Amino acid sequence: MNCSNCGFENPKGMKFCGQCGTPLQRRCANCQFENPPQFKFCGQCGTSLKKEVRLSGRRREVPNPPSPKAERRQLTVMFCDLVGSTALSAQLDPEELREVVRAYQETGAAVITRFEGYIAQYLGDGILVYFGYPTAHEDDPQRAVRAGLAMVAAIEQLNS
Repeated sequence: MNCSNCGFENPKGMKFCGQCGTPLQRRCANCQFENPPQFKFCGQCGTSLKKEVRLSGRRREVPNPPSPKAERRQLTVMFCDLVGSTALSAQLDPEELREVVRAYQETGAAVITRFEGYIAQYLGDGILVYFGYPTAHEDDPQRAVRAGLAMVAAIEQLNS
């Protein structure tokens, strides 16, 4: 059998090339079918047997690792916005407004952390929060609602 990597003629029954060490059989990660080394797709099920990666500036093909079963997960998204910030920006100078927004974001972050939410992004005076990512809980929607209510209460205290 000729090696697909270096062309070396190997005796029948060999599993690796005697010249370069390349595997002479390609086992499909999907169906476990043994394919000849020159196959790029499984002859049994059609799954790709190789993928390209770049190492040290060279292109190299490597066998695909078996892929884990996909898992569908629920994600609860919450967006918190500072109400009236546009009107507030007309009343305060930029430094004062920045301090107000910073205090709001810090207060919100403390509440969100307490309910194990994940702050995905700060968007101006808004906070985008995920519940269920990166760690999922069975009660993530309830955590989001509780966090929202706790944020309202915390902001009321911040207002005083």
